Amino acid sequence: MATRTDPKKDVVILGLGWTGSILGMELAQEGLEILALERGEDRNTVPDFQYPGVIDELKYGIRYGFMQKPTKMTLTVRHNTEQTALPYRHLGSFLPGDGVGGAGIHWNGHTWRTQDVELRLKSYVEETFGADIIPEGMQIQDWGVTQEELEPYYDRLEYMMGISGKAGNINGEIQEGGNPFEAPRARDYPNPPLDNTYDAELFADAARKFGYHPFPRPAANASRAYTNEYGMQLGPCNYCGFCERFGCLNYSKASPQTCILDALKQKPNFSYKTHAEVLKIEKAADGKTATGVTYFDEKTGDEVFQPADLVLVCTYSLNNVHLLLLSGIGQPYDPATGEGVVGRNYSYQMTGGTALFFKDKNFNPFIGTGSVGMSIDDFSISQIDFAEEGFIGGSYITGGHTGGRPIQQLSTPPGTPSWGQGWKEAAGQWYASKMSIGSHGSNMSYRDCYLDLDPTYTDRHGRPLMRMTFNWKDNDIKMTQFMKGKIEEVAKSMNPDKMASGFKHDGSQYDVRPYQSTHNVGGAIMGTDPKTSVINRYLQSWDCHNVFVMGASAYPQNTQYNPTGPLGALAYWAADAIRKDYLKNPRPLM
Repeated sequence: MATRTDPKKDVVILGLGWTGSILGMELAQEGLEILALERGEDRNTVPDFQYPGVIDELKYGIRYGFMQKPTKMTLTVRHNTEQTALPYRHLGSFLPGDGVGGAGIHWNGHTWRTQDVELRLKSYVEETFGADIIPEGMQIQDWGVTQEELEPYYDRLEYMMGISGKAGNINGEIQEGGNPFEAPRARDYPNPPLDNTYDAELFADAARKFGYHPFPRPAANASRAYTNEYGMQLGPCNYCGFCERFGCLNYSKASPQTCILDALKQKPNFSYKTHAEVLKIEKAADGKTATGVTYFDEKTGDEVFQPADLVLVCTYSLNNVHLLLLSGIGQPYDPATGEGVVGRNYSYQMTGGTALFFKDKNFNPFIGTGSVGMSIDDFSISQIDFAEEGFIGGSYITGGHTGGRPIQQLSTPPGTPSWGQGWKEAAGQWYASKMSIGSHGSNMSYRDCYLDLDPTYTDRHGRPLMRMTFNWKDNDIKMTQFMKGKIEEVAKSMNPDKMASGFKHDGSQYDVRPYQSTHNVGGAIMGTDPKTSVINRYLQSWDCHNVFVMGASAYPQNTQYNPTGPLGALAYWAADAIRKDYLKNPRPLM
């Protein structure tokens, strides 16, 4: 029970990462009184990301300095409903962010738009190939919003972030050097592509010989000095090689800090509290609206009720779902009956890659940035005959490197001793002579892959932990093995001295220990039917119309791309609906 009540606000925002910052700025401009609650600590470019402290690989790369601490927040994991789930006690498979800025601090900056067919995947599959090719138990759904509707919001996001890239389709006209398979866009990226590394160019040359269409991967790493609509300035990337798992020391990587927060903090009607962990969204007596939230104040030890007219859930995707389950907003999903919605359609990402080692090449791996690379979309979802290939899904493929850090990014060929003189000799020989070609693929949703409350384990507040039930499925294994064949064909044509591939295969079980991607999606999915979705097409709760849920928890299945692009576009889309429609007449939006 709350020990105190704080003054009421018009809006309370839960979490101050990308979506919380976007919604905060958009609604602060409407004159609303806004409070953001952030569980972690405050973080600013200076002093938190300043050189040389932030490039401590042991502290931030290995010991997860900017990540969520399992001792304070974790979940349990199992492969199927017959197993007892166990706590995720040490970060590995995915790395949720912590503190102001969230995962927007430590991401690499890969910023994609979904393909149109991904937003209407179920309809596309049924119309093009027939419903009978959908495997039993697969629960793919349409998102309820179209690429055409989202295009202006993608555009706004990219110009806010200062994305570096090359358009492939401007108003229906294919652009030389860009991605010919992307949906039409209104204009080019705000900044030109990053300069490529040697390995990216080698991959692109090899891909062209197969008739593929390489293009620069869109990057939230600024290729030149840039100022966005909020007056926030980014500096050109200096290729320091410390992007993923690190804050940017150079004001070059788009993050809430570099793109929004300092402008937002100047708004007199915006405030935020750190070390404030939201425990529950409180509902009115009739259950049709939220009255505010109860949070735990780390500084005082109090449980505090924060009343508000509008509750915006902007935490990490997994935490969004957990909070909805704890708050009784939406019916929990039951895989046995297929009924309920909260926790439904959890999915992840299917990745793999091939390493190439060359005795006569030097790639200077220490010169890198988070999103540099040349990609192909020739095997993306819109380009594959699902009926012929026997799977639903797709992948983009990239050659390039993000850095050459000595602990995590020093690779040796198979057969190298794991320690001693033999390892030292191999490390010296191959450190600068290795490149990779990677697959970043989709992951479909299934009836028995879901999130719910664990019946055994609780957190430090006595609340049930969230339980993840998830494993790889045959469909997604077939997809990634298809990509393995395409990648290895290109790799062999480049004549490496040694080559090694790592892809999921028949019999692979989901393993939480090795890092794979921080791309957990679903569980609070969007749609047009309250029987199969938690939120509507404007990311508004079907149950409580003054609760909006942002982030990748809205995705009905995972796309082939990194999730931040649609996540940000949907935040602007929802903000527009709130500003232009909901505030004038608070009600369920249709």
